[in-house]
Amino acid sequence: MKRKIVITIIVLVAALAIWYFFFRKKENQVVISTQKPRYGHISTSVTATGTVQPVDTVAVGTQVSGIIKYIYTDFNQPVKKGQLLAELDKVLLQAEVDRNRGALANAQSQLIYQQAQYKRQDQLYKVGAISRADYDNATYLNKAAQASVESAGASLRTAERNLFFTEIYSPIDGVVLNRSVSVGQTVAASFNTPTLFVLAKDITKMQVQASVDEADIGNVQDSQRVSFTVDAYLDEEFAGKVQEIRLRPSVSANVVTYTTMISASNESMKLKPGMTATVTIYTSEKDHVMLIPSKALMFKPDSALSGQFKVIAVAPAATERRKSATPVTGGSRDTVRSNMPGMEKKPSAASNYVWVRQGDTLLQKKVVIGLNDNTRAEVIAGLSPEEDVITGMQELSGKKGTTGSGGQASPFMPQRRRR
Repeated sequence: MKRKIVITIIVLVAALAIWYFFFRKKENQVVISTQKPRYGHISTSVTATGTVQPVDTVAVGTQVSGIIKYIYTDFNQPVKKGQLLAELDKVLLQAEVDRNRGALANAQSQLIYQQAQYKRQDQLYKVGAISRADYDNATYLNKAAQASVESAGASLRTAERNLFFTEIYSPIDGVVLNRSVSVGQTVAASFNTPTLFVLAKDITKMQVQASVDEADIGNVQDSQRVSFTVDAYLDEEFAGKVQEIRLRPSVSANVVTYTTMISASNESMKLKPGMTATVTIYTSEKDHVMLIPSKALMFKPDSALSGQFKVIAVAPAATERRKSATPVTGGSRDTVRSNMPGMEKKPSAASNYVWVRQGDTLLQKKVVIGLNDNTRAEVIAGLSPEEDVITGMQELSGKKGTTGSGGQASPFMPQRRRR
């Protein structure tokens, strides 16, 4: 009898050992990541690319044709208003001035002669010595001589002005950005004015011409803060502000963009015209606000937590007339979600809910979210700084060195051959 009892005990112990080591479902450990809300700065921004350029540029040309004889400035040279930049050959235009000056002298001598003739004819006509026709002819010749003098004077002034145009002066105080001509080069101003120099008015003040996508232009407004970088100084950030949003759109490859002008200081003279800028326009900013990680808004409890924590989901706004919370006990992930009213019907509503840990309880709380930069989110209401907000969960399998929600090895990892 005793032998049967011993054998029975041995069989039960063996069966229990076999169940414990081979058939018992091993519990997986779950690690929950939490973080307390913090106060700080948050902003939303729009990114774009643009080109650095001077605030004001002037193209200096010539109104007369000729050969460049002298050039008195060069690239990057500072110039003053009224400074002589270049000269054209004056030989032909000086000859034109001399010719018109001679024509004027001839017209003036003709006028003196015709005036003397007119006086004599006028005296003779008054005493009846000449006819009316002779008097009218003398009057006509006198007025024609006066008109000839005026015409010759106008031609002389034109020639003198053209001679003046052979000297190219700077219209502003600035810096020479470009010089398009060289000594000995012929410039022709017959149809359009050729550009000889391009001057920048003040390169200590630059502007960035950025192209903002139509999807983002609605958030961009005047005087918003801007930061940008250029390839020449990747570790340095330059500051500016939105100066103007131009209404004329630009379409390229079916993409509509709007030109946005950004003013920036260049006291350090590091910014140069033509540099490519990567622009960040801050459309909204707030200081000293409560912040939580954005991934906390996407967290949903897993069924693996039901064995270790008490999971409680609150009712959404549509069912808040039921003041009591709905407990969730065990079950699969689908069961957990099905007991959260509104979670499956409105997936986007999850952005208004976060999970907090209170001891051994996971509690879902409704929060009001403000700014969200996809890294951090502003909490307007619904949380206190002392609460632990859940940001993620990691399930540890029974085997050492493996992590994951199910404890399964990756199918892409090489398998060790067994002996």
